Amino acid sequence: MPEPISRASHLSVIEAGVKPPAVALHDVVLERRGKALVDGLTLSLSTSGTTVLMGPNGAGKSLTLRLMAGLIAPDEGRVRWNGVETTPSQSVALVFQKPVLLRRSVRANLKHALKTYGVSRIERPRRLEKLLEMGELENLADRPARVLSGGEQQRVALVRALAARPKLLLLDEPTASLDPQATAAIESLIRMAAQNGAKIVLVTHDRGQAQRLADEIVFLNHGQVAEVTPAQRFFDAPQSQEGRDYLDGHLLL
Repeated sequence: MPEPISRASHLSVIEAGVKPPAVALHDVVLERRGKALVDGLTLSLSTSGTTVLMGPNGAGKSLTLRLMAGLIAPDEGRVRWNGVETTPSQSVALVFQKPVLLRRSVRANLKHALKTYGVSRIERPRRLEKLLEMGELENLADRPARVLSGGEQQRVALVRALAARPKLLLLDEPTASLDPQATAAIESLIRMAAQNGAKIVLVTHDRGQAQRLADEIVFLNHGQVAEVTPAQRFFDAPQSQEGRDYLDGHLLL
C-alpha cells in the first residue's frame, strides 16, 4: 500500500500522476462575509475509485463538493477538471442530501433527465428501463416522485444523476437520516457507479459508511486539507493530529 502523501501536494493515492486528475483544486479560497470558509485548499483526485471527504461540521466539506461541481466559483485559486479550467456539464453530477425532484412521476423525472443529457429519442426507452432496473424502481415508475419515502426519493435522485453517465459523481451525505435498508440500497448504487468507471467523491459523517465504501480519505478541517490517506490506514493510524482527535471523539475547535 502506498505511503500517505505529504500535505504539500495532496495528490490522490489512487493512480496519482497516471492521468490528468478528475478534479483538482489549487490554492482555493472561498469567503463569506469576510471569513474564509475554504482557506487555501489544494487537492487533486484521480479518475477512479471512491474518495470520502470527512471532517467536523464547518470543515468546508459541502462547499468543497460544490466547488468541484462548478456550482460556485472560488474567490481565489482555480479548479480544473481533467486538466482544464472549463466548468463541467454532464460529465459531473452532484446529488444532494435532500433530493430535488420534479413534480412528476419517477418515470417522467428520468425521461426528463435523459432528454436534458442529450440522449436520442430512439435510445431513451432502453436507457429508461435500464435506469429503473438499476434503482429497483420498476414498481414505483408511475408514482409521483415527491410522495415516495426518503430512501426511495434518494434512489431516484441518484439514478437520475447516473443517467448522464458522469465521469465524476459527487454525493453530499446521500444517506443522512435514512434507515439501514435504504442506506444499503444507496451504497449498492454507489458501488455500481464506481465499478462502471465513475470517480466517486462522497461526503459523510458516518464512519461505518466511510469504511465500507472509501478507497481513500480526505480529512478536512477549517477549510483546509489535514491529510489524504488510504482508507484502511486512516482508520488504523491517521497521520494528522486532527484526524486522530476526530476518530477519538474529541471536538475540533
